[in-house]
Amino acid sequence: MKDLVEKTVKEMLILIGDDPNREGLIDTPKRVGKMWKEIFRGYNEYKKPKITTFTNGSDGVKVDQMICDTGDFYSHCEHHMVPFIGKYWFAYIPNPKGKILGLSKVARLVDFHSAKLQVQERLVHDIVVDLYEALGKPKPLAMGLVMEAEHLCKSMRGVKKKGKMRTTKLIGTFKTDSAARAEFLDWVNNQ
Repeated sequence: MKDLVEKTVKEMLILIGDDPNREGLIDTPKRVGKMWKEIFRGYNEYKKPKITTFTNGSDGVKVDQMICDTGDFYSHCEHHMVPFIGKYWFAYIPNPKGKILGLSKVARLVDFHSAKLQVQERLVHDIVVDLYEALGKPKPLAMGLVMEAEHLCKSMRGVKKKGKMRTTKLIGTFKTDSAARAEFLDWVNNQ
């Protein structure tokens, strides 16, 4: 596999009009191979993080309010294979009789799903579905994820316009209750 990647990168360099044997490019095929293994690790299901959950109230504190997390993410457009880079805002309201998430797992799952060729719509969907399912039954009262990113396939090629795409996935009361949805989206918009 390693040899195939290096051969392919050399051919790509030739196709774009460069010389893979010039000094600055001699080790580029090896470096690209190592980079691909790292940034596309999301294709390896063995690297998918285990989503740790805890029984709500097992420590004497029942959580029934919105729990929030934010962070950055990096992915690659499946149409042009260039990066899209942005932020995410995640929140959920645990079921008082259900489970709560180990919050670091949100960031780990975002990183895992981002580490493959993607469209942002599927990315936000897959992350929420995995987190929602990990909490078992009874299900959380609400869950939401907003992802906003600049897509280099738009800003550096084609129309060459800077701008950000925002995608949202809402479940439970974040979807059905306008006050809960407003609380979540106000938090997102004021970060």
